[in-house]
Amino acid sequence: MLSIIKKYFGDWQPNPSIPEFTYAPEEPITSPVEIDVNGYDASFAMIAWRTPGMSSQESDIAQIANSILYNGMAGLIDLDINQQQKMLAAQSMNYDLTDYSEMILVGYPLEGQSLQEVRELLLAEADKLRKGDFDEDLVQATVNNIKLSQMRRLQSNSSRAMEYVNSFINKTTWESEVGKLARLEKLTKADIVAWANKYMAPQSYAIVYKHIGDDPNIKKVEAPKITPIVTNRDKQSAFLLDIQNSVPKPIEPVFVDYSKELDIFDSKGLEVLYKQNTLNDIASLSYIFDMGIMTDPALEFAIDYLSYLGTPTRSAEQISSEMYKLACSFRASAGTNSSSISISGLSENLPKAMEIVEDLVANAVPDEEILNLLKMNELKMRQDSKLSQRSCVSALRSYITYGPEFIKSTTLTNDQLLSLTSEELLSKVKSIFSNQHRVTYYGPLSKDEFKKELEAGHNVPANLKSLQKVYPQMLLTPENAVYVAQYNAQQFNYVQYSNRGEKLDLEEDANVALFNEYFGGGMNTIVFQEMRESRALAYSAGANFANPSYKDGNYSFTATIGSQNDKLEKAVVAFDEIINDMPESESAFEIAKTALISSIRTNRVTGAGVISRYLADREMGVSEPRNKKIFQKAQTMTLSDLSNTQKKWIKGRTYVYGIVGDTNDMDMEFLKTLGPVKVVSLEEIFGY
Repeated sequence: MLSIIKKYFGDWQPNPSIPEFTYAPEEPITSPVEIDVNGYDASFAMIAWRTPGMSSQESDIAQIANSILYNGMAGLIDLDINQQQKMLAAQSMNYDLTDYSEMILVGYPLEGQSLQEVRELLLAEADKLRKGDFDEDLVQATVNNIKLSQMRRLQSNSSRAMEYVNSFINKTTWESEVGKLARLEKLTKADIVAWANKYMAPQSYAIVYKHIGDDPNIKKVEAPKITPIVTNRDKQSAFLLDIQNSVPKPIEPVFVDYSKELDIFDSKGLEVLYKQNTLNDIASLSYIFDMGIMTDPALEFAIDYLSYLGTPTRSAEQISSEMYKLACSFRASAGTNSSSISISGLSENLPKAMEIVEDLVANAVPDEEILNLLKMNELKMRQDSKLSQRSCVSALRSYITYGPEFIKSTTLTNDQLLSLTSEELLSKVKSIFSNQHRVTYYGPLSKDEFKKELEAGHNVPANLKSLQKVYPQMLLTPENAVYVAQYNAQQFNYVQYSNRGEKLDLEEDANVALFNEYFGGGMNTIVFQEMRESRALAYSAGANFANPSYKDGNYSFTATIGSQNDKLEKAVVAFDEIINDMPESESAFEIAKTALISSIRTNRVTGAGVISRYLADREMGVSEPRNKKIFQKAQTMTLSDLSNTQKKWIKGRTYVYGIVGDTNDMDMEFLKTLGPVKVVSLEEIFGY
């Protein structure tokens, strides 16, 4: 590869006559710039200040200032607004660019709260930053957390490569990039305050108010006639042929050996999965439970409530601040059939973080005012989710995949939500460690050291309640059907879903993987080239032949489209054509085959990924990585094999179609040709 690059690019020299891009400095903003926009998504207010670009070392300070404003745990916005539920949600972000950067604050209003009130709350936090109204320890804690974040980034090859790319783009020297942490460590509270007063002055911002409503500036444009482009997937340039004909030394694949990479042992009756981190001092610990909203639909809300509470010895604000200063964090979540409590951060501080989290789980103090606000905010978020077309598509997809009874059984109605009590919610949380669970650990401690730390810090009763994991059952699709959810927009989004009930067959793994790589997996696939590039029938399109998610699950096939309402029929017909009569190209097949084999050659399962991959494989009833057999079989596969896969698994399926769009602007008569049409309400698909 290097010889080919040298052949084509090795004699290139910089052109000194190309002028360097220059720009006239922007005039300072001396009074607020206010803009109103309208749309159907949820309302919000966004404030931005112009700050120095990444080529300036003053941008270092912006990173600290942003984390003092908002870090997800103990920033000014975290504690003053989010923790106290003064808004539905608020955050800040530092948008880094080369010439100028932006410090952005954004807030989503509560029910009945005006965007002007949101603006004033956000501006008050910026004012506190300018006045230095924050704990000086927060500066050092922020530096520690930035170090932790950098350690995590540098575990990834792609992230390490991007450090070089960003340095080039932002016109910084590599010495400056390497020395950044050292510069951050020297920053003081006074430096942060001076920077905030210089670049985040009270009147030097721009603000956008996003309102819910029709956009008066939208103009109807007649769609131009589009002539399909004939794809040239069977033609290759000399440059491509040189690359294809080169014979570099292949990178040999490495398949993880769970027996060598992973230790599994028992501690206090719990299964522990242990993997040592030999790269740095980061540790991650998780408690995983085979229970979720299928077991108890209120569990997710109970865990959310916990994050706002304190204990008899620590307030919620103190818990957040302590954890941030420890450079540790915790996250509790409830999924469909699995829940977890995870703690991660600097290994030396993990025991203290464990103590704080275990104390909160066991001794959380109820707060009725917080609970009432949380309920009202949850209702507001539910309203806002129905304003988002993306959320509506996701809800309809779940509805057609798992059915209305699944939605009802896993979703609290608004009345059920409002009737929940603190006693009921906290009983779910406080009893969680009395259920059987497994422990995963990835960190620098030896197995014996961690086992000792776990047994000292994790409190579990002698007799644990057993749990039986349940799985959501995907609906079969014996006949075509169409479900339409009304959404007022110029474009539609749809998914067609098919499940014939076929069970897992490990011998089909290579066929499934190669089909997805060729047909619907990315920009070089048939779907992207035909639907978007050649025919211009969709701004987004994809297809996936999905493996079962557990041993006794089913294969399924889904295809998705996002396009303008007037292209509905053409898009669906064209997609149906390429799904059932897949275009076959020997050169495209070879590209897909090479891409699949190369991805397996270069992919490495390392670190905590060993644990998660093992658990996923165990869920499927296998004891070694499935990619091993895929790699071996893919070497000899042909276009004929791919064609047979398409005919066996994809051609001639029946589908349930789910479409989110404007029923007044879509061709509803055409939809009836696909199958019986049922218009479903947003209340039906969301479950509330």
